[in-house]
Amino acid sequence: MSSFQIIVGSMLGTTEYVGEACKEQLINLGHQVKLHLKPNFYHILANTIKEINLNCEQKNNIKCTWLICTSTHGAGDFPNNIQTFVEDLKNCEQDLSPISFMIIAIGDSNYDTFCKAAIKLNKVLITKGCNELITLKTLDMSQNIDPEDLAQHWLMKNKDLF
Repeated sequence: MSSFQIIVGSMLGTTEYVGEACKEQLINLGHQVKLHLKPNFYHILANTIKEINLNCEQKNNIKCTWLICTSTHGAGDFPNNIQTFVEDLKNCEQDLSPISFMIIAIGDSNYDTFCKAAIKLNKVLITKGCNELITLKTLDMSQNIDPEDLAQHWLMKNKDLF
């Protein structure tokens, strides 16, 4: 069992649906999940560190993972609801090496900024010392896809990694 903080960056709502579908899938797999539609970096970080410390004290083998689901807005920008989270992350001087993460990026490949926000966020997390569990997953909305179903399938396919 693992503990997940699902962090959502969304402008039009599609990414919120993906986050909710991921929450459902992870709960079905027996994990603890908190969904953040208005992510606050310091609140999420405090909860994550608290869980990590508690797991160490109790000698649990529970992993604490951030699952970030985000779209890209405009010219490779972050959605409004996650911009402050990203800025706080960039400015954080705390050791973030105990944090593992996975990212689901939603975009449209007809644009040259396809999933650019998620790619930038992936780089920031790595430079902050976070551990990427699974390579960034892109979902292309220019295709005829069901992004919620694809996200759930991706989690099932990779369930042994978290």
